[in-house]
Amino acid sequence: MVTVTTVLKAVSLFVAEVISSITDWFQTKPVWADLKILEDTELKTTGGVHERHKAKTLWEKTGAVVMVEAAELSSLNSQLQDLEVPLIAVVKENLGKELDCFKKYFLGKVYVDQKKNFYGPQVRWMCLSMFLRIGVWRNIWRAYRRGFWGNLRGEGLVLGGVFVIGPGDQGILLEHREKEFGDKVNMLAVLRAARKMREDMKG
Repeated sequence: MVTVTTVLKAVSLFVAEVISSITDWFQTKPVWADLKILEDTELKTTGGVHERHKAKTLWEKTGAVVMVEAAELSSLNSQLQDLEVPLIAVVKENLGKELDCFKKYFLGKVYVDQKKNFYGPQVRWMCLSMFLRIGVWRNIWRAYRRGFWGNLRGEGLVLGGVFVIGPGDQGILLEHREKEFGDKVNMLAVLRAARKMREDMKG
């Protein structure tokens, strides 16, 4: 027999999903990335020595998976290493405590994109609508349990994403834009794109 608690939970989830859908109408729709802009973006390394790189140099020979403030993607690091596809992290600000927390989950190099080209070409903000979305609250709780905190100037307000970019003229093979804070990319899709990249290189 269905209990009152079960019914209330189901109704609450339905209402929360409806509210989330309504907030979608007011969100800026993503404009898909321009490869030329990404290639020419200057990225600065974090840490003691601040080297500057044109982004293209990071993937022109091997291709790469680029995560834009998506620390959970680092769980694929070992599988990507087996494929010889580097995983690159890009953030928009070099804040000591936040960066230290990010590096607990990612041991590779972290680059700063001061012009936020990897967040654009039109930067998308969540603003107050984030508090009306059930997915945001779930992701905040998950981040809290893992000890990963952002800041109100960045992590939860500017939406990032993930790119799988092939070497040479392969271009952008996969592009995922966050719909809300903590929106996760399909990990299997990332691995499939990385494998296809390697197969095309060998072919």
